[in-house]
Amino acid sequence: MFCYQCEQAAGGTGCTKVGVCGKDQDIQSLQDMLIFGLKGIAAYAYHARQLGQNDEQVDAFMHEAMFATLTNVDFDLNRYLELVLKAGEMNLRVMEMLNNAHTSKFGNPTPATVPRGTKAGLGIVITGHDLLDLYELLKQTQGKGINVYTHSEMLPAHGYPELRNFKHLVGNYGTAWQNQRKEFDDFSGAILVTTNCVVIPKDSYKDRMFTCGIAGVSGVRHITDRDFSAVIEKALSQPPLPESPQGTLSTGFHYTAVLGLADKIIEAVKAGKIRRFFFIGGCDGAKPGRNYFTELAEKVPEDCVILTAACGKYRLNARDYGDIDGIPRLIDTGQCNDCYSAIKIAVALAEAFDCGVNELPLSFVVSWYEQKAVAILLTLLHLGIKNIKLGPSLPAFVSPNVLNVLVEKFNIGPIGNVDEDLAEMLS
Repeated sequence: MFCYQCEQAAGGTGCTKVGVCGKDQDIQSLQDMLIFGLKGIAAYAYHARQLGQNDEQVDAFMHEAMFATLTNVDFDLNRYLELVLKAGEMNLRVMEMLNNAHTSKFGNPTPATVPRGTKAGLGIVITGHDLLDLYELLKQTQGKGINVYTHSEMLPAHGYPELRNFKHLVGNYGTAWQNQRKEFDDFSGAILVTTNCVVIPKDSYKDRMFTCGIAGVSGVRHITDRDFSAVIEKALSQPPLPESPQGTLSTGFHYTAVLGLADKIIEAVKAGKIRRFFFIGGCDGAKPGRNYFTELAEKVPEDCVILTAACGKYRLNARDYGDIDGIPRLIDTGQCNDCYSAIKIAVALAEAFDCGVNELPLSFVVSWYEQKAVAILLTLLHLGIKNIKLGPSLPAFVSPNVLNVLVEKFNIGPIGNVDEDLAEMLS
């Protein structure tokens, strides 16, 4: 990588930094954080625009923020901190916009119990995030004898009434995105990838795989204009899937559904039946150490409630956590963008208890992997949320000085030992 300060290759004679020389390492760190956040904002804005929603204020900020990352434009550390936190504010706006786009088109999600595994018969599995792609696929497969399965971040689709109305949307197959190569290899039907995250496929199923939208893989057919006839044709030509039930998952706990239980939740907290809420979720990945989130969820006491969202839920959602006086102990609010619901729930509880969010019996334990996780983290920081635990490791682009700022202002820190972290959060 080129160093713009000394005009030579980074790491060469006279330069030991990547991108900039030492005095600007923190500027580089904040620029990287801003760019990753903007990528996440762009992803949510893209999905909302597909459903006819856009926000001029968000668009204007993206132009300003991208311009601010140009070489030799601005070396004011405080200004970059302001831009980074403003990115969190804009991401909150864009998550709200996407929420409104989804609910306007598909209705408010309600809790749903979703079968795992496969049913006997022909099948198509759809992965990614684009609910409009799923909707069009369901319309085009209706009456053709093909079962449709969600995968990874598509699981929350089962909560939306307009999607659940399609009776051939029969369940969820597989787990998080990084397990595609094994799970898709075992799936004999057609495979449709709508957005990230896509893993380079094995040759054994590449001919059964299709991409659409912004997704693309060399050697895999790309679908345009949401004409899924080729996907349907492939599904009809494949051997049927076996009857292989694997239990159930729950999803669909949109903030409107959870706030319908607000009186019961408040009563349970006041009565001491609910001691604490934990948000455990975010992006998943294959890096060692992510079993931390599974272990933490398993060790959370039975008088506590877990909220989750995004594909990080697959680290903990296969277990039956039971309920507290009819209130589920595991509340899956949806896709990564549906962290908006978790925020709405937290804000509503704070208002009900007449306190700030940081004063609630609520802990955030966030798993991060890529851009949208960064955007959501910036939103939490914009809202002033403190004591967030982040893992499995801190982002490599965060410089020591920037990390010190985050620790001083927000007491953000890495995950550690499960038992020690849990004891600290419960204290």
